[in-house]
Amino acid sequence: MGYTYEYPRPALTVDCIIFGLDKKELKVLLIKRGHEPYIGKWALPGGFVDMKEDLKSAALRELEEETGVKDVFIEQLFTFGKQGRDPRGRVVSVAYYALVNLSEHPIHASSDADDAAWYNIDELPPLAFDHEEIMDVATKRLRGKVVYQPIGFELLPAKFTLTQLQQLYETVLGVEINKRNFRTKILKMDILEQCERQQGVSHRPAFLYRFNEEKYNEFLEKGFIFEIGGIIKKDTP
Repeated sequence: MGYTYEYPRPALTVDCIIFGLDKKELKVLLIKRGHEPYIGKWALPGGFVDMKEDLKSAALRELEEETGVKDVFIEQLFTFGKQGRDPRGRVVSVAYYALVNLSEHPIHASSDADDAAWYNIDELPPLAFDHEEIMDVATKRLRGKVVYQPIGFELLPAKFTLTQLQQLYETVLGVEINKRNFRTKILKMDILEQCERQQGVSHRPAFLYRFNEEKYNEFLEKGFIFEIGGIIKKDTP
């Protein structure tokens, strides 16, 4: 005989905020809902947690079922549980987020999603549930993360220019960065190894760099302080 709980139990869901880098644009993956509530509205991929799966497994399953995206490293973001956030009843959602190279993750809608698409984070359609609030929290967390963890190891080519790395930071942060200050700070971190110069370019060839994987992983574990205020252009709003 199963145990009978004295108190009502809220339903548990997961939501996935998958940011994608598309050249100089930061986008997020959305699905168009195929069922009520909010049928036809855009939303974050997600759904209910099964009784025999953990939260992260549920998030990855829902992400793949609804968008076809798989094999991404997701991190837990926050738990959202305001009363009234879901018209179906008392529902608590645990959100996960990731930053991926958009070109490496083709999408196709399936499961209970009628469509799936990448949207520029500054041009989002009205979202279902409280997903606009979730997006706001996720965007702030992502931009805050670059202050204490390096980014780029899985988002850039094996060898890249400092300009490409700067553009990556500018895209994530949504600001213009002072070229000289950025290069001074990033090189002082001793996380990059200088390689050969570019070949087959019409302009003066720049040096290529690659990440020192061992030192990069050390920073991921220990963290660092990357003072963003010192590299943002003064005329950036």
